[in-house]
Amino acid sequence: MKKKFNLYIGLAILGLASSCAPSLDEFEPSKGTADFSKFIAVGNSLTSGYANNGLYLEGQKVAFPNLIAEQMKAVGGGEFTSPFFSAEQANGTGYIKLKGLVDGNPVTEQVPAQAVRTTTPQPLFTKYLDPIQNLGVPGMRLDLSLVAEMSGTAGNPYFERLLPDAAVGKTKYIEYAASHEHSFFSFWLGNNDVLGYATNGAVTTNPTNALINTTTFQFAYSTFIDALTKGGQKGVVATIPDVTTIPFLNTVTTARINAGVEAKTNGQVKNVVIATKTTPRVATAEDRFVLTFPTEKLGVPDNLGRPYGVHPGNPIEDKYVLDKDEAAQVVSRVNEINAIIKNIAKSKDLAVADVHAFLNKVKGGYIYNGVAISSAYITGNAFSLDGVHLTPMGNAIVANLFIEAINKQYKSTIPTVDISNYPGVKFPGE
Repeated sequence: MKKKFNLYIGLAILGLASSCAPSLDEFEPSKGTADFSKFIAVGNSLTSGYANNGLYLEGQKVAFPNLIAEQMKAVGGGEFTSPFFSAEQANGTGYIKLKGLVDGNPVTEQVPAQAVRTTTPQPLFTKYLDPIQNLGVPGMRLDLSLVAEMSGTAGNPYFERLLPDAAVGKTKYIEYAASHEHSFFSFWLGNNDVLGYATNGAVTTNPTNALINTTTFQFAYSTFIDALTKGGQKGVVATIPDVTTIPFLNTVTTARINAGVEAKTNGQVKNVVIATKTTPRVATAEDRFVLTFPTEKLGVPDNLGRPYGVHPGNPIEDKYVLDKDEAAQVVSRVNEINAIIKNIAKSKDLAVADVHAFLNKVKGGYIYNGVAISSAYITGNAFSLDGVHLTPMGNAIVANLFIEAINKQYKSTIPTVDISNYPGVKFPGE
């Protein structure tokens, strides 16, 4: 996701069309009808700066709300603090990095965590209890934002990290977010309420990978927005992207899997078999394998001698494949909840950053301010190595989508971000 929108060019053209002597004052940054002095960002991993399968200092610094807040300074924006890991614990929770390419295929390696304070009952991270404005919590779902147990030591460790011990296990994320004084907010929750289901092959094993229903989404979204606008505050919300288009579900293709099994069987088998909700069948080009699919298992026989992914009695498990029917279900649900988001935003006169529409343009390749971006893994500039979260460039582009939506709704002229200052995937040696 690399490019910037030069809003001023468009404004200049409009100015020349409407007046033979436009005033330079109209090009100066203006807050319009909004107050950006106390800006908070509410959301999940995308808001926090999570990238490359981890939360770490380098990624936190380029989280899109941080970039927005920096631009807001030109129009009266105030202090904006994030719960950064310290320089001594810069690796944070650990992450993956690109080690190199072998036969054109990426090889990654794990960077160890530096901010784990305990591993019981699950890894918990170094606390950050100073006042913050970036409230992004990796893994936070909209429905679970109304559940106090998510703040417990067995709940969401990224949320637990932000709470004093007395509040652990007793605090709902909605309460935590709404308690922060604010004059303006960004809100981007709901992704995980679909994403977890899609990336687990439409297999539900716990509340974090269930597909949210529209009734629950409507209630939770309305409740949260009501809490954030209780004092008449303004804000910007974002639509949910079509998660079936992300690299995590479009890099390991059926053609590549078939080629692998054909090579392993010396051409005896040309098609793999997948499990579905009904019966095993041959995989098609419309089925999406997860990025983490264990290709080494292909052809390995089970205790009955049936080769994995080849024999219908030992098909590729459902959790590794979002089949075409499941993908259609996910797309339909995303469209339904985006309609809810837009309706609620309209009722509250909030700005809408339509990330869904933008990424649909991007998936096939798009030139953004002179830079080629797409949903391609590694080379597309937008998505990090985990195939889900954003690169620094991706964050810069999303920041601009939010800024443009704010400017349109509130007649402000917040400057956009120069995305050429932000890289895509970092290659070895960079």
